[in-house]
Amino acid sequence: MSYDSQLRTSRRILMGPGPSDVHPRVLQAMATPLIGHLDPEFVTIMDEIKEMAQLTFQTRNNLTFVVSAPGSAGMETCLINLLEPGDEAVICINGVFGGRMADIAERAGAKVTKIEAEWGQPIDPQQIKDTLKGLKPKLVAIVHAETSTGVLQPLKEISKIVHDAGALFVVDAVTSYCGTDLKIDEWGIDAVYSGTQKCLSAAPGLSPVSFSEDAVKALDARKTKVQSWFLDLNMVKNYWQGAKRAYHHTAPVSAMFGLREAYRLVLEEGLENRFKRHQQNHLLLKKELEPLGFEFVVKEGYRLPMLNAVKLPEGIDDAAVRWQLLNEFNIEVGGGLGKFAGKIWRIGLMGESSNPNFVNTLVGALKTIIK
Repeated sequence: MSYDSQLRTSRRILMGPGPSDVHPRVLQAMATPLIGHLDPEFVTIMDEIKEMAQLTFQTRNNLTFVVSAPGSAGMETCLINLLEPGDEAVICINGVFGGRMADIAERAGAKVTKIEAEWGQPIDPQQIKDTLKGLKPKLVAIVHAETSTGVLQPLKEISKIVHDAGALFVVDAVTSYCGTDLKIDEWGIDAVYSGTQKCLSAAPGLSPVSFSEDAVKALDARKTKVQSWFLDLNMVKNYWQGAKRAYHHTAPVSAMFGLREAYRLVLEEGLENRFKRHQQNHLLLKKELEPLGFEFVVKEGYRLPMLNAVKLPEGIDDAAVRWQLLNEFNIEVGGGLGKFAGKIWRIGLMGESSNPNFVNTLVGALKTIIK
């Protein structure tokens, strides 16, 4: 046992699928002395966070706030609030997290129709259109940035197809948020959730979400209680809006302090500049990795700039080389999930971890190991 000594962790270069590195200002903000979660000063901070969440989601949705739990809780918040037992839901699956959405929808009692694509491939809008012809679903859900495969899913055309069918459009933006364009209002997204530990570069454990007016109407029209007390928006929203905040839970105050500073950093940089930076570092990584024998899983035009899925060169042992990177060079990269376990790496260039120094450090270490 070593708990008798002060906690000291290794200084890692975080280039996995999350968490990403954080700016010193975020760490400093998290060390700010605590105040109560109903203190007027903290309520003001909540209002500031809400406004910055709206700006970064590119939305005017009034019901925009932060769930006091990680991205998977954001996923549950969207699905279990909008679905009741017996509702029809169409879930698009081309990786682990689409499958997770289907599981949650089924647990909520929904009748789930799955639209599937090969791992590493985007969902075909025509496939969605054909499937919806014989259905009347309450919602259609899809992953914008599939973390398990590195696929960036175009959304605008699919949004129109979904709304033409009279359904709500739900989007997983855990990995894409603040790393590539995500226009909630312009693209007609009715419910969206993300996480704070990826391109936003805050501490893990919070999930920004946003709901359109149509989604709120669906919530208000429910005939049954939401299956989760903690994630029931009918109660949570009263903690986040209105002149008098109703107590619901004790918010993670220090994490919220850090999130406020992370949002300030995003807005100081500017969304477009931030998106451009992620793309430029993705291209640098591609330029450096391909001569070493790495191949990208996803075809050009559908690749995530912040989560690079690459096939390993012949003769490279997945676990052994990642162990060397971590223990000899302090570099973390992610292994494959599900069907891709042992076959690919997932190299994160998210938020503060998206910089050329990290790319060059990783490539230098790989050259040493391979040599």
